[in-house]
Amino acid sequence: MSNRIPVGLVGVTGYTGMELARILAGHPGLELVSVTSRKEAGKRLEDIYPFLRGTGPGALEISLPSPRELASRCRLVFLAVPHKTAMEMADALLCENVKVVDLSADFRINDKAVYEQWYATEHTRAHRLEEAVYGLPELYREEIVSADLVANPGCYPTSAILGLCPVLARGLVETDGIVIDSKSGTSGAGRKAKVGSLFCEVHDSFRAYGLGTHRHTPEIEQELSKAAGASLTVSFNTHLLPIDRGILSTIYTRLRPGTDLETVRAAYGEQYHGEPWVRVLPEGTLPETRWVRGTNFCDIGVVLDSRTNRLIILAAIDNLCRGASGQAVVNANLMLGLEPAAGLQAAPLMP
Repeated sequence: MSNRIPVGLVGVTGYTGMELARILAGHPGLELVSVTSRKEAGKRLEDIYPFLRGTGPGALEISLPSPRELASRCRLVFLAVPHKTAMEMADALLCENVKVVDLSADFRINDKAVYEQWYATEHTRAHRLEEAVYGLPELYREEIVSADLVANPGCYPTSAILGLCPVLARGLVETDGIVIDSKSGTSGAGRKAKVGSLFCEVHDSFRAYGLGTHRHTPEIEQELSKAAGASLTVSFNTHLLPIDRGILSTIYTRLRPGTDLETVRAAYGEQYHGEPWVRVLPEGTLPETRWVRGTNFCDIGVVLDSRTNRLIILAAIDNLCRGASGQAVVNANLMLGLEPAAGLQAAPLMP
């Protein structure tokens, strides 16, 4: 009999569900014992994901989502389902005393009205917002350890927040005029068939989308405002890259008077000292998405354009791993008393 902790996964057919199944297949302390999907119920996991054949999760039969059934088998459940669906499932599981890591946006935004404005839907479980912990381990590790409900951060926000926190928290850059220019691989658009995500629409092209309207904007502003100790607004602009996975965020800020690059680099070293998943790159080296592929790393580089007094911050992550499923596993590890890095020690996949 396995001595690993049993966990479940609701919504196994999307890219984040797929990535979670991949990571959990090799996790030494967590055992995936239940996977659900309304569309694929009755099939084995290896039937829809042949790459899992011969692994423990591969033989699992996909079932219909049932909070009571999940609670009878699992200590923690990952929710890899769309917003609105997640809030109701999370509430039902919490009522059954099951811990939840929610990969949707339903519990990331503290203010109910702000959530409803950006997501154009009523938040029917707003009483859970106060107990939800934002799942960025570098900022909220202690709170995550004791949490029953963790709101796993969005992919773009993960890169932007980690990139900006050290300088905002120490008052090294101006809080107005910040521009976050982010590019994501196509998997960030989800696994559903959509014309805009077809190979011929994406390959050999590069385009912007969601300018001024992207739903990750309030999440970014919420956490950056906390870091800065004052409300701030950012210009957040997103683009679609013709690659499978990865995010590169290029962030433009203005240094405050009297601040130099040495002070900035010291701030990053201090902020992320001992943090296993943030790699502050040496001067002259800039992040690339291929250096973090398939891992939970966030690579950060900083450049000072002395001519314009702009501090340019670059942050690269894998949108499916650090930006979703890998970060969810770190949160689960912390919530269940396991080593935070368990199941995530693999080096980036190159080339």
